[in-house]
Amino acid sequence: MSDAVNTMFSNIAPNYDRTNSVLSLGVHHIWRSITVRESGAAPGMHVLDCATGTGDLALAFAQKVGKQGRVVGTDFNADMLSFAPAKSAKAGVDITWEVADAMALPYADASFDVASISFGIRNVDDPVVALSEMARVVKPGGRIVVLEFGQPRGILGTTYRLYSKHVIPVIGGLLTGHREAYEYLPSTAAAFPCREAFLDLMRATGRYADVRYRELTGGIAFLYVGVVR
Repeated sequence: MSDAVNTMFSNIAPNYDRTNSVLSLGVHHIWRSITVRESGAAPGMHVLDCATGTGDLALAFAQKVGKQGRVVGTDFNADMLSFAPAKSAKAGVDITWEVADAMALPYADASFDVASISFGIRNVDDPVVALSEMARVVKPGGRIVVLEFGQPRGILGTTYRLYSKHVIPVIGGLLTGHREAYEYLPSTAAAFPCREAFLDLMRATGRYADVRYRELTGGIAFLYVGVVR
């Protein structure tokens, strides 16, 4: 992640959660639930959530794996991560929060049962390296789940592109005071590999025995699932 992007996330961190809820109309909560379910996470498992941001997906995993499980939430940006501990304390769940780079995870091979990243893979400098690192720290047969924005097609695609270009920057700017961040984020989503092109990135690591994707909300978001060799 470049210094400029890191600074951008620091700037929007205080209003990040509220802005996400407004811009997605709350649908991101549904996407998160599907991600946890498709990961195969179960009570007692160990889960790593990369680019956890303010920690919402890590919290969902913690509720799934229970007190016998373990969840580690990491993010490159300390300001985003600073909001996570209060959330886990309020929810009454024990999560380890650590600043870490998804391209150089400070964990031993096969340390986790599941690894995840939501709306963060397109912000790393080299997605293939991050996908490889996530697979490295997961046990063979475990799953990597990647939730990311996509490019819907047809009438929905046209409508969504107009919304992304003209509405998201205005609302995001009003709620955070940083319109440029909400011009950058939709533009990166529109250009990022999607569908089979993203699966090709996963295959390029040589670490996955199986990869697949699922369209969410007509392709506004995608869930990619990989099984570690």
